[in-house]
Amino acid sequence: MTNLVSARNVSKSFGQLRAVDNVSFDIEKGRILGLIGPNGAGKTTLLKAVLGLTDCDGELLVLGIDPFRDRRQLMKDVCFIADVAVLPRWIRVHQLLDFVAATHPGFSRERVNKFLAETRIRKTAKVRELSKGMITQLHLAIIMSIDAKLLVLDEPTLGLDIIFRKEFYANLLGDYFDGERTILITTHQVEEIEQLLTDIMFIDQGRILLHSPMEDLADRFVQLITSGSHADAARKLGPISESSLFGKSVLTFEGVDRTRLQPFGEMHTPTVADLFVAKVKGARA
Repeated sequence: MTNLVSARNVSKSFGQLRAVDNVSFDIEKGRILGLIGPNGAGKTTLLKAVLGLTDCDGELLVLGIDPFRDRRQLMKDVCFIADVAVLPRWIRVHQLLDFVAATHPGFSRERVNKFLAETRIRKTAKVRELSKGMITQLHLAIIMSIDAKLLVLDEPTLGLDIIFRKEFYANLLGDYFDGERTILITTHQVEEIEQLLTDIMFIDQGRILLHSPMEDLADRFVQLITSGSHADAARKLGPISESSLFGKSVLTFEGVDRTRLQPFGEMHTPTVADLFVAKVKGARA
């Protein structure tokens, strides 16, 4: 099986609100997928469905099973870090490690000791005595010490300073990702994970706007900086979005040959952040 997650016509509604709207996609084994969307886009609802925390309409399979009906089996091979690391504040670090070792058969005490040795976390300390960065480090050390096939990270570095964020992703790539595991990340700090990703997915108003390997973006999208009559001519080629920068027009195109745009101005491959804004604005327009 190469697809760890397979969704076909998946929807989820809360009363009149359609949080996830008829989405279909696959996530292959050994990929790092960035799930990007504004607040209220449906990211959290989709993650909850993947983790078996909510049911949904349509067909959703994770590791070949229904995540909602077979969640107990699913959790043997899936790990999750939320935007707020929820660990009991009263517990000591060594007690927490004992608990995980007793409850999860895939947990390696040797690996967690190795990870924690690279931090300033004392095993005798209580969770409430640790900084937010240390709690995230502890959570990540535990997660990386479990032999899981899918790791889901929901805003894992929210509220951390830039040093902790850089260390977090460096540890994730250096000590966890091995080309066999699959990682699903949601974050608003797109620029920080852009170089880590193998795939990108944009979601807004419950619908998927883009799902693509990162390596295909340069061939598919181009950003043109232009002005005056050149901008007027370029607009006839149907940009998906337009903005202004220092008095010039910035036009984003999808599926337009670069040779057709070359006479009109300066071309670039848009960043993930710029592309996300362009796709969302284009879809809403």
